[in-house]
Amino acid sequence: MKLPTFQTILVANRGEIALRIMRSARAMGMRTVAVYSEADADAPHRHAADQALCIGAAAPAASYLNSEAVLAAARRAGADAIHPGYGFLSENAGFAQACVDAGLTFIGPTAAAMQAMGNKAGAKRLMAAAGVPCVPGYQGADQSEARLVAEAAQIGYPVMIKAAAGGGGRGMRHVGAPADFGAALRSARSEAAHAFSSDELILEKAILEPRHIEIQICADQHGNVVHLGERDCSVQRRHQKLIEESPSPAVTPALRERMGNVAVAAARAIGYRGVGTLEFLLDGDGQFYFMEMNTRLQVEHAVTEAIAGVDLVEWQLRVALGAALPLTQQEIDARLAGGGHAIEVRLCAEDPQQSFLPQSGRIDLWRAPAHLRCDHALFSGMHVSPHYDSMLAKLVAHGRDRAEALRKLALGLEDCAVLGVSSNRHFLACCIAHKAFGDGHATTAFVDTHFPAAARARAPHPLAVPVAAVLLTWQRSGAFAGRYPAELSGWCSSFNYPQQCRFTLDGAAVAISVTASGEALWKVGQDGDALTIALRELGPHRLMLTVGGHDLQIDYAGSAPSCCFALAGVDHRAIDSTYEPVRRGAGGDGNGRISAPMNGRVVALGVAEGAMVSAGQLLLTVEAMKMEHSILAQADGKVETLRVALGAQVETGQLLIEIAKSPERT
Repeated sequence: MKLPTFQTILVANRGEIALRIMRSARAMGMRTVAVYSEADADAPHRHAADQALCIGAAAPAASYLNSEAVLAAARRAGADAIHPGYGFLSENAGFAQACVDAGLTFIGPTAAAMQAMGNKAGAKRLMAAAGVPCVPGYQGADQSEARLVAEAAQIGYPVMIKAAAGGGGRGMRHVGAPADFGAALRSARSEAAHAFSSDELILEKAILEPRHIEIQICADQHGNVVHLGERDCSVQRRHQKLIEESPSPAVTPALRERMGNVAVAAARAIGYRGVGTLEFLLDGDGQFYFMEMNTRLQVEHAVTEAIAGVDLVEWQLRVALGAALPLTQQEIDARLAGGGHAIEVRLCAEDPQQSFLPQSGRIDLWRAPAHLRCDHALFSGMHVSPHYDSMLAKLVAHGRDRAEALRKLALGLEDCAVLGVSSNRHFLACCIAHKAFGDGHATTAFVDTHFPAAARARAPHPLAVPVAAVLLTWQRSGAFAGRYPAELSGWCSSFNYPQQCRFTLDGAAVAISVTASGEALWKVGQDGDALTIALRELGPHRLMLTVGGHDLQIDYAGSAPSCCFALAGVDHRAIDSTYEPVRRGAGGDGNGRISAPMNGRVVALGVAEGAMVSAGQLLLTVEAMKMEHSILAQADGKVETLRVALGAQVETGQLLIEIAKSPERT
């Protein structure tokens, strides 16, 4: 058999994924080619490659999901191999075959293996035939609503609806009762069609509060198949992973061997080649059930690399070149036994206080933690696009045991800075500090149980308002530094008079008195309740505030009239309105004005102008960062104005619908 050879690899992905692939490829002496969309013209992965080509507009369908554009770029660049990364085209069997047909090496499994496992329905049938335990459910060809309703009743509630063609939580709904099934079915079908170009669904019995355990496998072209232990991915929101660790606190050596053997047998059954992952649900009795196979590298592969001491991208490249696996199962088991513990968190641009809604916008300050592995493609001043996944970075801590890994991760989250765009940094810190997680008891119900919406609505820090007032005043005085000294701000011939500082802090209006008491020294508040705050710059974007005799270090970024700062692990944004006219009588309670909660695209409209609506009724659906978000009426009324059309791109805060509220009945 003639072994493939390649020297130049086109990476058909973006961001930290592309950078991760390029790092290993360059270490092996290979040239790399980047592709980028118009939205990624300044992205780090473009500049990290030996060559970079633009392949289309910002929308994924016009660029990163456009297989013809990717193949054309490979031809133009003279590439002889394509690595799909993870996401986008990485599990597209048609694309894998098109690469081979074009004379390119596809760095991944064969199209046949990908086809066999790429559809959840087909994969479950195949695994059941191979003797792999599967979750009871329905994966038939009849996709009519009547058939699915009947099958759900036969399975018994609660049930899970899942997109057959995809993963990542998209097209997935948990249904607890028959009355909720129809709406959940239609929502899942719509999201699946938009995310995967297929609205095929499967049903599964919902296993309550399981562990989500996955097994990393790798196979070469010489018949060798190994597993590299498990990863526990139980901490999730919206059925998407947030925290992954290896080894799992719930998996014993005997269970690891059983699950590993099943995963290896499953890979052999389909003639698998390359790196892949089999995902299982583990119940409280130690029984595990196959969910799906990801025929690609996983986001969370870094925790396996940490404890096994391997480079899985290097393994992918060597397997694609025809080499045998570098380690036997016995050698891998020995490494895992002495590999310690690794935990990864996914830092995402999202707002946990608003149901984890994806966020986009400018990152005013980014600083990676100094002592953790941090895979990212971020820089201060970059724009987070609404067109792509919300994940910003992966922080990975590795310790001799789980306690040490947790300590390192907590410190790393504290050291990390991401200001300007709302992120889940503080929420992640709360998760890993929770006793249930620390004790190793987290299941897929962890977030819903311990961090429901009410628990995520954090109370304001008592110093947030005075700190914001000082930062805005200091920032404002800096604009006049060439005219007079800062300590003269608010000064007149008889005394330093208090200035009324008006601003919004995280969207809430604030008015507070600020008096300059000297250079970089202020009194904030009224009369006897005033706090004295001194400010000193420690370096770029790092300030020291002395409040009531206590020193407080904060990260800071911004330019008038707004600033961002991190206080006690929580990120804040303040916008100065001191010199703006006071608006009186505007707004009202806001129930009739429906604004976009995030940047996105309108993919469904449930109302028309003149329609009567009821509180809780679906008005429209916005798709952002691969997820659909339903926007509901807040009160009964009549749609007076509909300001958007189906397919329109909307921005955060944009007015969408105006509803005239119905008069309250007495």
